[in-house]
Amino acid sequence: MGLTSKKVLLLAVLVAVALFVLTIWLWPRLSKKNWRAVLGRIGLLVATQLSLFATIGLYANNSFGFYASWADLFGQEQEPGVVTEYQTGPGGTKLRMLGTQRVSVQNGARPAAGGRIDKVLVRGEHSQIASPAYVYLPPQYFQKKYAHQKFPAALVLTGYPGTAEALYKKLHFPQTQHELLKQRKMRPTVLVMMRPTVAPPRDTECMDIPNGPQTETFFTKDLRADISEHYRIGREAKSWGVIGDSTGGYCALKMTMRHPEAYSSAVALSGAYKAPRDATTGDLFGGNRQLERENNLLWRQRNLPAPPVNLLVTSSKQGEGNYQQTLRFIEQTKSPSRVSSIILDSGGHNFNTWRREIPAALEWLGNHLKA
Repeated sequence: MGLTSKKVLLLAVLVAVALFVLTIWLWPRLSKKNWRAVLGRIGLLVATQLSLFATIGLYANNSFGFYASWADLFGQEQEPGVVTEYQTGPGGTKLRMLGTQRVSVQNGARPAAGGRIDKVLVRGEHSQIASPAYVYLPPQYFQKKYAHQKFPAALVLTGYPGTAEALYKKLHFPQTQHELLKQRKMRPTVLVMMRPTVAPPRDTECMDIPNGPQTETFFTKDLRADISEHYRIGREAKSWGVIGDSTGGYCALKMTMRHPEAYSSAVALSGAYKAPRDATTGDLFGGNRQLERENNLLWRQRNLPAPPVNLLVTSSKQGEGNYQQTLRFIEQTKSPSRVSSIILDSGGHNFNTWRREIPAALEWLGNHLKA
């Protein structure tokens, strides 16, 4: 049974309840002062506590999508299986199709009505990184009226560690766009949903790490080229944007500010403004202080020319740790960069807050991209 299986969660609940009942039932028998009774009490208490912690952990993981599988939890990623591989265009594409699935909307079984989610494997020619992605194609992509039309695209990133599945199962990006399209509030946009951890288990913060994973190259060159070659998507920066939460939000801002030739617009949902240093990141900069400064977005604003890009940042007055830095980022933004914001009165660093921000953020992003 998988880590996110409801059966696993149900089993954990049943074990916790059973151990609790067993503790109550056996406690009178274990009330003696001999060593066997003491060990029995300790054993029951430890087992009950562990089962409760496991149940709470499984529930939190299912709710917030931290880990997708047991292998993901223990840092042992397995190679993805391949269903089929095919070529399109003059030279063909190396993008691998891993499968398709319907979108959980009304009439979702019909792509022309509900769109479609393709699971693909993107293999970077320059970065030498291979990573899976979920590509949401809106209903218009399959309609005759748009048969020869190219679409804009948005790279959608989770936080760290995060799972790409959470972007459509928990944060409902495709479902939100589907509703916005019905209301004619945005242009149909292809969503490329991924986690920023393309070299697991390391948190690369979307950087080209000296003598390490070239994650920035993967996202700014390889991904765009591979996806654009396979799907009807514009290749210019005006056709591409990035939206992400937490670490994904930092990546969105940074890659757009550093590579305006790749992305024209970015949305950071509760994003940071510089990369952390901890056990998950390791040494991201190889001792290069200048490289570290260039990846600090507030430093970039003060010391480097502003790129011609559109930026949207979000925070909360209460509950978010990035509120003051977000205000500083807005204040420091210089022309030709353009900045907008969503500031909530209260909201934590969690899915519930981001679900409140995504409709407006996605509408904003979709209307800044052009194929």
